[in-house]
Amino acid sequence: MTQITKEKLLERMFGDDYEHLKGKRLRMTRVRVPGKEVCLAHVISRSDPCIYQNLGLHIGVHEGEDHTGESIGLIRFTPWEAVVVAADVAVKSAHVEVCFMDRFCGTLIVTGGLAQVQTAVEEVVRFFGQELGFRVCEIHRS
Repeated sequence: MTQITKEKLLERMFGDDYEHLKGKRLRMTRVRVPGKEVCLAHVISRSDPCIYQNLGLHIGVHEGEDHTGESIGLIRFTPWEAVVVAADVAVKSAHVEVCFMDRFCGTLIVTGGLAQVQTAVEEVVRFFGQELGFRVCEIHRS
């Protein structure tokens, strides 16, 4: 991937108008238009304690519970509210724990045994692709 300068980016964005805009103060706003998409689906086969703790997954567990070393499934959606449906599909398709669900950014993190996490992530991606008509990505594993 090659780097692009600010000037080259502005030339590409504004084309012929760029010459008239040179030297003027520009205000750029980045807008995200959510589509129907599963844009990230990843399964971590066995989490290291540092990954588990840096994600904050150890916060809020019941006394005596320790999920360190379990597999982690990460899924990202647009529109963001779809994460609520995804959490429902995940827990109904496999024995997984919802460790994090953010309906404002569209992120779902589930934990459990490797086979269970894989099943949950696969079922969520399948459901969103086949039943809801979302564009879906490949499931990655590490």
